[in-house]
Amino acid sequence: MSTIEAAKPRTEVGPLLKLVLELGPLMVFFFANSRGEWLASRFPVLGELGGPIFIATGLFMAATAAALIASWIMTRTLPMMPLISGIVVFVFGALTLWLQNDTFIKMKPTIVNTLFGAILLGGLLFGKSLLGYVFHAAFKLDEDGWRKLTIRWGLFFLFLAVLNEIVWRSFTTDFWVAFKVWGTMPITILFTLLQMPLIMRHSLERESAE
Repeated sequence: MSTIEAAKPRTEVGPLLKLVLELGPLMVFFFANSRGEWLASRFPVLGELGGPIFIATGLFMAATAAALIASWIMTRTLPMMPLISGIVVFVFGALTLWLQNDTFIKMKPTIVNTLFGAILLGGLLFGKSLLGYVFHAAFKLDEDGWRKLTIRWGLFFLFLAVLNEIVWRSFTTDFWVAFKVWGTMPITILFTLLQMPLIMRHSLERESAE
């Protein structure tokens, strides 16, 4: 181990703080979109970005960057999924502001979820349960457990991609923003909780105890 690594060891972020880092940018996005005109009147520089959705996009990008920086400062590492999501936010957010077209930021969840789903399911074709590399610190599962969980999450990500396309193409921008925060997150939490029986059945710690 190098001197730098010894001086700055990696640490794990607590569940509550991790939730704040993930939800924080979404809450900023929701607030900025709902109070866009008020923000523009108080901070004229934000008004130069455009209407509420463009102000929200700009602040969402800033909040996402802040969350990634905070994660790096506290853990000396960047989780792969938030990092990939952040990169897509910056690219599609920049396109949204530059072209003044909110289609790009609305498609961001579709792109991210399709990418995650394709990576997880594609990894299985090569015999790799990639989800295990992401959650190995949280769960210790047998090979069959990781394979099943990877399939479920891969399909779930694809479901979220399709759902996002339906919502943003069928409803107003305000509804889509609200659904992104108050709809997608509860659905994801519920799906996660529904995986607990599978996790318990294939837990290596349970097998050791038995």
